[in-house]
Amino acid sequence: MTEGIGPVPHPRNLADLVTAAAHTHPDKVALVFHGRRTSWAELDRSVDRLAAGLCGQGLGSGDRVALAIGNTPEFVAAYFAVLRAGLVAVPVNTAYTVTEVAHLLGDAGVSLAICGRDLAETVIAAGAGIEGLRVVVDDADPPVGTISLADLADAQHDSGPGSAAGAEDLAMLLYTSGTTGRPKGAMLSHRALLANLDQLAAVAPPVVTADDIVLLVLPLFHIYGLNAGLGLVARAGATGVLVERFDPVDTLEEIRREGVTNVIGAPPMYVAWSMLPEAGRAFETVRLAVSGAAPLPPSVLRAVVDATGRYVHEGYGLTETAPVLTSTLVSEQAKAGSVGRPVPGVALRLLDEDGDEVEDGDPGEIVVRGANLFSGYWPAGEDGPDENGWFHTGDVAYADGDGDLFLVDRRRELILVSGFNVYPREVEDVLVRHPDIEEAAVIGIPHPYTGESVKALIVVRSGARLTAEVVIDHAARSLARFKCPTAVQFVDALPHSATGKVAKGRLRETA
Repeated sequence: MTEGIGPVPHPRNLADLVTAAAHTHPDKVALVFHGRRTSWAELDRSVDRLAAGLCGQGLGSGDRVALAIGNTPEFVAAYFAVLRAGLVAVPVNTAYTVTEVAHLLGDAGVSLAICGRDLAETVIAAGAGIEGLRVVVDDADPPVGTISLADLADAQHDSGPGSAAGAEDLAMLLYTSGTTGRPKGAMLSHRALLANLDQLAAVAPPVVTADDIVLLVLPLFHIYGLNAGLGLVARAGATGVLVERFDPVDTLEEIRREGVTNVIGAPPMYVAWSMLPEAGRAFETVRLAVSGAAPLPPSVLRAVVDATGRYVHEGYGLTETAPVLTSTLVSEQAKAGSVGRPVPGVALRLLDEDGDEVEDGDPGEIVVRGANLFSGYWPAGEDGPDENGWFHTGDVAYADGDGDLFLVDRRRELILVSGFNVYPREVEDVLVRHPDIEEAAVIGIPHPYTGESVKALIVVRSGARLTAEVVIDHAARSLARFKCPTAVQFVDALPHSATGKVAKGRLRETA
């Protein structure tokens, strides 16, 4: 097996990786989608055409382009085209409601949105109040007032495919809950994204090589699927098998049919696969399985090993770190429950509340430094790495005697549902808009499939009557499904601290 195509000579733009793969092996399959195969040369040409089309829309360097498309070849081509044109990609969670998409489009100052036909109605409604927003739809017969993606690519422009942005220029805004308030855009440069790919390429054995066939079922609007998945495929010149939605039976069949060698997954996927008798046969070609986005319970790991005969390597990272920080692939011996050690090029410290390094074995906040760090939050770059390049993650871990990390707590109050951040305040703000809700508090509770789920504790206004179904339906009108409560408890009152803030710690103790 080859070791991949190696580092691209001085890449300054993530889209350079597609050019390099097309130059090295033009006829090799880059993407597989429902049996449709696209070579690296074909993908590179599509990227060029779309980049030229984007420039022909009058977009200038640094303008933001939203991408609301599922895991399709069209997403891949549009994503790299945005970068090649010197623009900024703004991936959109395909489960977002009109309200959530409107916040993202407005906050990012998006000039143009590219969406799939199934999301056109949502994007058009969300952008109705944004003056000058253009909408491109992946449909041969797009809605009135929009442009088809094919017409955008076919338009002839003298401007060429655009002037590529440099390493320190902004490549994308990825919206994350962060640690406070509504979702905000993490500013990721080409440098940060390329650096994390180089860091992962330095891991031995390599995560992805040119000979590999990689399952790309993780959503490409998430940094894990987008850079640690698609980005690595492009860097290595490997083959990516695109799957729009995770279905345990269908994806196992796809793994078997395409001879997938690499599975880049998340805990809910492995939970589902471990319960299927055909998992062992499907995983016969898999040489490497990794998990991230949420903790992988040791019981699930054991079940996967029993079902497939393959060990699942776990890692840890953040949107703000492009994303991978640690992996058990770096450990001398992978351990259940551990997220491993820092990947090459990442410096990591565990600090106490005074900012001092903790004693051996004691838990501390994970603080990191590396070329893969983001440039702060949009638009002013606030809350990024400090003057010495260190970024405080807000996550807490301890290191055992071998230096392997074990997470013990996550960011303050954040709930992690299938690897997606849910910030309680955003959910609470929606809940209290209901006229019969006096007060609401949201916490995370354990869930066997998604890791955590959202529980709402509700104080009803005097004289009103509510049911759990009404509360959940109310939330679903403004929030993506994964943010909505799955459990509702009605209480007479919520506990408060001396400053009047809801005492979430006491709520968790009784949940």
